[in-house]
Amino acid sequence: MADPAIKAVGFTGSRAGGTALMRTAAARPEPIPVYAEMSSINPVYVFPGALEGDVQTLARQYVGSVTGSSGQLCTSPGLVFVPEGDAGNRFTAAVTNAVTELSGQTMLSGGIATAWQHGHDALQAAADVKLLGRGTEGPGENSPAPTVFTADLDVFITNPVLHEEVFGAASLVVRYKGIEDLIEATGKLEGQLTASLHITEDDYPAAAPLIPTLERKVGRIIINGWPTGVEVGHAVVHGGPYPATSDAKTTSVGSLAIDRFLRPVAYQNFPDQLRPAPLQDANPWQINRLIDGKPEHAQ
Repeated sequence: MADPAIKAVGFTGSRAGGTALMRTAAARPEPIPVYAEMSSINPVYVFPGALEGDVQTLARQYVGSVTGSSGQLCTSPGLVFVPEGDAGNRFTAAVTNAVTELSGQTMLSGGIATAWQHGHDALQAAADVKLLGRGTEGPGENSPAPTVFTADLDVFITNPVLHEEVFGAASLVVRYKGIEDLIEATGKLEGQLTASLHITEDDYPAAAPLIPTLERKVGRIIINGWPTGVEVGHAVVHGGPYPATSDAKTTSVGSLAIDRFLRPVAYQNFPDQLRPAPLQDANPWQINRLIDGKPEHAQ
């Protein structure tokens, strides 16, 4: 960080680590940008129409997304909104069955497992938060039992502890009554990497008012999918408002990630001989095409 040759930093890790790097970079004689990807609970919104189908499969998919790689994925769904009523009850019962069948996987280090335990214990100790389902500890060290908790929406809104990331196989199911509940709860969230909506066409009118709020809160909005798994491509956005990242205008995955480490330079009124080689023998329209990575010659 102190070397003057370093002009930008990319980081994936904890919020404490990312903000420490941001402070250090800002305090340099020549401040530099830090593109830190830090924390996210990646809310999932289950609408009533989605519960009219195979609830068992939907619940298994959710638990699989929470527990894959021992939950050590920055896009793991740490929060799921499920409607009140019989259909929501069937979903939560299926989640309980799915998670109790699993055992813990070994986490990357003892420190990460300890941090998971602290987050788990904070959720467990929170008022009006109940255990929905717990698996068993894994056979090795640092392999805690995957756990899912549940709470009512008013409890979630008023308790900031329930908004904190627990990095590992733990998640919270929140029950809601209607779209107004979801909009209010989403407005209270910090910045996130992702949000996922499980809906059918019948849910579109109810879901539509939520989208503008999500656009201000997350970097990637998913329909009928789970947030874990990030495909590298031209359109992917793996970023989001703070504290998901330190710079919501960028992505850490995909072709646009290179923009973090590029700086624009304008060559105004330059003779052809002094232009950089890729821009020689090009008119302004061609230069724009070259910059876009699509060199073309005038006809």
